[in-house]
Amino acid sequence: MSTGPKWTKQHLRHAGVFFRQDRNPAARVYESLGSDFFLAPAPGWLNLGLWEGPGTEAEAEAACRRLVTTVATPLPVGGVIVDVGNGLGTQDPVIAEAVRPRALVAVNITAWQLRAGRDRLRSAGALPVVGDATRLPIAPASADGIISVEAAFHFASRAAFFRECARVLRPGGVLTTSDISTERMPAGPFELAAGVTQLRVFGLRRRAAMTAQEIAGAARAAGLVDVEVERCGERVIAPALELTRSRLRTAERVPAGQRQAGRVLLTQVELLWRRGIIDYVLLRARRPM
Repeated sequence: MSTGPKWTKQHLRHAGVFFRQDRNPAARVYESLGSDFFLAPAPGWLNLGLWEGPGTEAEAEAACRRLVTTVATPLPVGGVIVDVGNGLGTQDPVIAEAVRPRALVAVNITAWQLRAGRDRLRSAGALPVVGDATRLPIAPASADGIISVEAAFHFASRAAFFRECARVLRPGGVLTTSDISTERMPAGPFELAAGVTQLRVFGLRRRAAMTAQEIAGAARAAGLVDVEVERCGERVIAPALELTRSRLRTAERVPAGQRQAGRVLLTQVELLWRRGIIDYVLLRARRPM
């Protein structure tokens, strides 16, 4: 008789995303994964990390912190900062340490993630706000900086998010993000199967597929200037895949079904990465003076 973790109602809602997406498919995904997902690089962290090495357990938490610090560095020190899509709040103390904001607002479309991260938010002095990235509950021209770490591909529309950033930022205010780009569309049955599965597993919409240059173009079209994009998948995706591969080999007390599903997803993401379909990008921009 099995005594391992059972399927929960959150798992069933996640499975339902395969057949019909609701208005907030990403929320269903992360409710299902929970706050202790065994393939998360480190406890409480949901980003892929920015790595110096090949992707080992010893560097995992440092890589996650390094990514957030790198994305946060362009933000103005001592300003009003909005963290859009703040995950489980683990990144907010890192942001607070990096730029010492006068005020830090953590916006998340899923209230349960804000609750799960409330102790981290409290330690960062961050105000939790439930809100949609494409309709930010922030007053116009009230923020000095906006940061979004590995969340924009989940938003209903990057273009709408960038327009909101242009509205919310003060003149000269800075936007800095990390994101996953789609550098070409899948072709052939294996690539198409991998692409469709990833969209459904992670609650993504078809319009999330944008190249790095298309993402930059959407930021410019929203009125942002000095837009810069940097592709860095070799330091993010490649080592994160190596960590996942190693963890799936050695994972203990993980249900066999989850382990097998993880192996299938790993194979598919490796295919998308190896064939140049996906990449990882850092974007920086500002609202004109």
